[in-house]
Order: sequence, then structure tokens, then C-alpha cells
Amino acid sequence: MKEVHVAVGVVRRGREVLIARRPDHAHQGGLLEFPGGKVEAGESVQHALARELLEEVAIHIDPGSLRPVIGIRHDYGDKRVFLDVWSTDQFDGEPHGREGQQVQWLDQSSLRDDQFPAANRPIIRALRLPESYPVTGGAELDEGELFTTLCSRLALLRPEWFLLRAPWLTPSAYASLARRMLSWTRQHDIRLMLHGEPDLLRRIPAAGVHLPWRIASQLRGRPLANGAWLGVSCHDRDELDHAARIGADFATLGPVLATASHPGARSLGWSAFSDRTAGATIPVYALGGLNWSDIESAREAGGQGVAAIGAWWPRQ
Repeated sequence: MKEVHVAVGVVRRGREVLIARRPDHAHQGGLLEFPGGKVEAGESVQHALARELLEEVAIHIDPGSLRPVIGIRHDYGDKRVFLDVWSTDQFDGEPHGREGQQVQWLDQSSLRDDQFPAANRPIIRALRLPESYPVTGGAELDEGELFTTLCSRLALLRPEWFLLRAPWLTPSAYASLARRMLSWTRQHDIRLMLHGEPDLLRRIPAAGVHLPWRIASQLRGRPLANGAWLGVSCHDRDELDHAARIGADFATLGPVLATASHPGARSLGWSAFSDRTAGATIPVYALGGLNWSDIESAREAGGQGVAAIGAWWPRQ
């Protein structure tokens, strides 16, 4: 079955994105979609998207303003597509449906999976996820010291969310720290991700749980309700595929570069990272030896952004 290369546009206006409704007679008719269309032979995806947005919704965009979001391969059974998704907030014109389709601006927080074709759903995840994913460091710190350091570093960084990873603490000390951090992060509008077993979320109502691979590998289905975020630590393409099968919302993949926390680990490099994320159906963060200045490299390699410890944690 031939794969159809489709350019997909995420056109932003603040927190709102431009959404169209598929005609009832079309494939997946009646569902919402991000505007775009087929890439023609000899056409770059950026120029194809500029052409499609003008033809479909009457807006002009500069192909050079587009940034990569995610690439998704999906097999509908009767049709196989590669969605090549790009984003811009620079456009001219007032959007309207030139082909009779309904067009509207929707807040990205209101987008629901069941309103979109299945292949579009990872796009919704990618839009809601930040580009930076800070991970706790400080293996030499006890619970009290870690809480103080975290509050200090988070107050400086002001991330949208972060991962509380502290495997050196006892389970009771970790749970105590997580409860204290949940109270603090709620006051500062930061989402807290827990690290470890899925059951943690039943006791500590954080934003979600990030699973180490040793735990994720034993699962055969999604262990959390759909309202919570589920992340998985991965190291190769097979693990990324497994993370998608169990319903993960995103994954980390690495180490991309040499890292002080795992000095003997073999690094992937950007080329291998790109190869492994090319067929992933969930957003993937680059991890290992990276700084926030590497976010653009991660995006260009098909990643969601960068997950890091050393980029924000004080060095001893």
C-alpha cells in the first residue's frame, strides 16, 4: 500500500489553533482536523503547506516561518499516511473555508481525541507538551535538602512542568517529598510529573507519571486514566513502539550525547536519534548531555524538545 505524504499546518493565534471540519463525504468525514494536504512530486513540505493553506483556508504564510512539530505514520487499514506537521504563528489574511468547510479557532486545551482522526491525536499531545522537560538531579541530597534546592531552581527556571526523579530516596521519603512539591508547584502554576510506579498517582494527584523502562516493559496496556499524562523512558525504536502500544503520551530517548550522570553509556548522536523518532507515533524528548540551547536541534531531528538534568541543576 502506497504511503501518502501529507503536509499538516498548526496555525497559532496565541493559545488558539486553526481547526477545520472534514466534509461528511470525505475520508474520516465529520471529524476535526488541522488544515493541510498532499505534498506533490518535487515539492518541499513547507511550500506544499503554504500552497494548501492558501487554497483551503485563504491565508498566506512564509514557508520560512514554519517550524517542525512532529511526523506521524499511521495505517488506517484502507489508507496509510505520513503526517508531516509544521507550525507557524505568522500569517496574512482572515481564515475561512474556501472549499465550504467549517473553520474555527479553538483553544489548544479544548482539543479532544475523539473529535479528530486517530492519526491526528499525537499532534494534540505535541501541542500541549512544552519544549523543555527538566528532570531532578542531586543524588547526594536527602529529602529536605532536595525540597529546598528544587524550590530554588524551579523559581529561577519557571518551567511549565518538571519530572521529580529521585530513585535514591526510600519510597516513603519520595512520597513525602512529592506531596510537598505538589503543594509548592500548584502555587506556582507548574505541573509535577512523578517517577516510578503508576500507582503513585492514586496517592499523589500530580499531573502524571513517568515510567522507567523496567516498569513500562512489563505493561500490556495503559495503566492510567486518560486525564493523566503518561511518559516512558526509552532507549531504542522497539521501546518507543512499546511505549506507544501501552498508550504513553510521550517518551524520552537517549542518551543523545555523552552525559556525566551515565559516563559509560553509549550515546546515540543526533542522526540515530532522528532515525529512531522518524517512525514514532508519540512525541519524543531528546535526553542525555543536552542543554536548553539544544532544543532547536532536537526539533529539527523530529523531537518534541529536550529533557535534561544538567541544563538547570546546580553542579557540585
